[in-house]
Amino acid sequence: MALFLSTYVNKMDKKGRVSVPAPFRSALVGQNFQGVVLFRATGHDCLEGFDYASMAELSERLDHFDMFSSAQDDLATSIFAEAVQCPFDSEGRISIPAHLMAHAKIEEGVTFVGLGKKFQVWSSDKFEKRREAARANVAKEGLTLPRPGVSS
Repeated sequence: MALFLSTYVNKMDKKGRVSVPAPFRSALVGQNFQGVVLFRATGHDCLEGFDYASMAELSERLDHFDMFSSAQDDLATSIFAEAVQCPFDSEGRISIPAHLMAHAKIEEGVTFVGLGKKFQVWSSDKFEKRREAARANVAKEGLTLPRPGVSS
């Protein structure tokens, strides 16, 4: 499974393509699909990014819901019906569909934010405010990682 670390800023070219950071592409080597899967984030004006194997894992996690429940339908619709496979071109670029760019309000600057098993794609001028809010919330709430073997 891929591990996405750090933050990278790239520019969208005139044809609507953006280079996926080389460390992200390296993390994806060996997967069946040579690209990334993107869908609209539900809590922020950004895109969620996953490798194909992680999307399969998300699908399995939906199996914990009753297959015909509204919760399962709503989550599956919000994730899988919105998901787009974005293959890499020969130079490691992807084309982000217009409806996803509109959701994330991406115009030129594109920020790739590594979040461990997933990453997010932000409009560069919106991400810094998000980063500051996240840091403030961690400090305010005293958030920390649970110790291994200790449930919260």
